[in-house]
Amino acid sequence: MKSFFTKILAFFLAATIFFSTSSFTVDMHFCCNKLVDMALLGKAKVCQDKELEKDSTTKQCTSIQEKDCCSNQTLVKTGDDTIKKVNTQLESEDIFFLRTFFYTYLNLFEGLEANIVPFKHYRPPLLSKDLQVLNEIYLI
Repeated sequence: MKSFFTKILAFFLAATIFFSTSSFTVDMHFCCNKLVDMALLGKAKVCQDKELEKDSTTKQCTSIQEKDCCSNQTLVKTGDDTIKKVNTQLESEDIFFLRTFFYTYLNLFEGLEANIVPFKHYRPPLLSKDLQVLNEIYLI
């Protein structure tokens, strides 16, 4: 379940970066303050020699031939170029750290060839008296 949510979060973060850095243009064509055509990638189509119906709200615009009746609007969203580029040059300190890390990590899980017990030949001191009986310490 955790892996599924991680994948979804990674997808949304990648999509956010993609849309924040991309740029696009929306071109719109208005006739008599009404949106006639809208294009996302190209130019909006212009209305051709058609008589527009009279609108009660816009009395100044009755036909296409009138001046200032049709207009084009363009909305431009520019991409964000402020994302910091990744530095792929490794410095000597980084290389030294990586070498040390990998060496210690690889040698961490290596076993010894023989089972070495350092106290195998150790002889405990001889006791002349039984200290447990002397101090009256008994295990129950």
